[in-house]
Amino acid sequence: MDSDELTAWLRLALTPGVGNDAGRRLLAAFGLPQAIFGQSAAALRQIVSSAQAAALAAPPDGLDAQVQATAAWLTGAEAGQGRALVTLGDARYPAGLLAIEDPPLMLYLLGQVRLLEAEAASGWPNWALAVVGSRNPTPQGAQNARQFARALTQAGLAVVSGLALGVDGAAHEGALAACDEAAPAARLATLAVVGTGVDRVYPRQHRALAHRVAAQGLIVSEFPLGTPPLPSNFPKRNRLIAGLTRGALVVEAALQSGSLITARLASEQGKEVFAIPGSIHSPQSRGCHALIRQGAKLVETAEDVLEELRWPRIAVHQETPSQDGANTGDSQTADESALLAALGADPVGLDALQARTGLDTATLQARLLELELNGQVGRLPGGLFQRLGRA
Repeated sequence: MDSDELTAWLRLALTPGVGNDAGRRLLAAFGLPQAIFGQSAAALRQIVSSAQAAALAAPPDGLDAQVQATAAWLTGAEAGQGRALVTLGDARYPAGLLAIEDPPLMLYLLGQVRLLEAEAASGWPNWALAVVGSRNPTPQGAQNARQFARALTQAGLAVVSGLALGVDGAAHEGALAACDEAAPAARLATLAVVGTGVDRVYPRQHRALAHRVAAQGLIVSEFPLGTPPLPSNFPKRNRLIAGLTRGALVVEAALQSGSLITARLASEQGKEVFAIPGSIHSPQSRGCHALIRQGAKLVETAEDVLEELRWPRIAVHQETPSQDGANTGDSQTADESALLAALGADPVGLDALQARTGLDTATLQARLLELELNGQVGRLPGGLFQRLGRA
């Protein structure tokens, strides 16, 4: 893409009041963006509104600075990473996004861009699955996201999520863990669709994770460089998460969760929606239960997802829960096993555990801490504890 073409694409995308829909109509009528800006006002008004035609007559504020910043970004890739600006009509533009209601005019890509052509040829997004959920998951929810994503990646699926705190981050981590255990793959392991410019990381806590995603997958954004984390951008990017995948797995979600938007969009696009059930006492499970009532597939293991997708049978490393739902081993004592059994499957408070076990407070707290450090018990807000099973 030369400087004139880059300038024309950015001018079209950044002109206030035009948007993706009008931009696509203009491209369909006149071809490349350079041709759009050579049209008369009368010709433009045949395609868009008078206000939009007037807005297209002059370059938007800050265009020159944005062109310079984008050109510099495109040529400043770090070792092991690629950068690309993929526009409508580009062979690397994901076919799945062309079928959504509002495909973006451009995508900014950071990471393993060199794999895009092969992915497009293999039918992207047929090999990708969204894994989404709560920003404040229970310990079990975060563990489920990590383990499901790891198993799905081992089976050859790419995991797509939003790089948010909670389930999103755990899903990316699980996919990356599967890559760390295997030889370098010829496919993208995970894609993070973000609500900022790709030159920004939000939340800041995920800066290191974002670098790992870029090293073994892709960070994707429709927003110009420098775009801050505006609240309105995050629900908007959910349509891209749904469009880039063949379905969505919701791990945990409250009834007002943005993950339910992704699930709804996937369903409207005719794609599979999966949900992991949880405790009836957990607010983070209510969104999943609502999806299941509406027809989402209830899944308990990654194998359930693969079977529903009719994915080729590939050996999937998946930890199997023991009879009491926790890891067992020679080092686990009878007292620990009894305490795990007393915990049950639902969150429980200290007073209830004392009543079930008969242990004094100091002993009970000490044993809970040991189990927590061993990854067998999670601590929830409100002084509650929950036994952690394996996905």
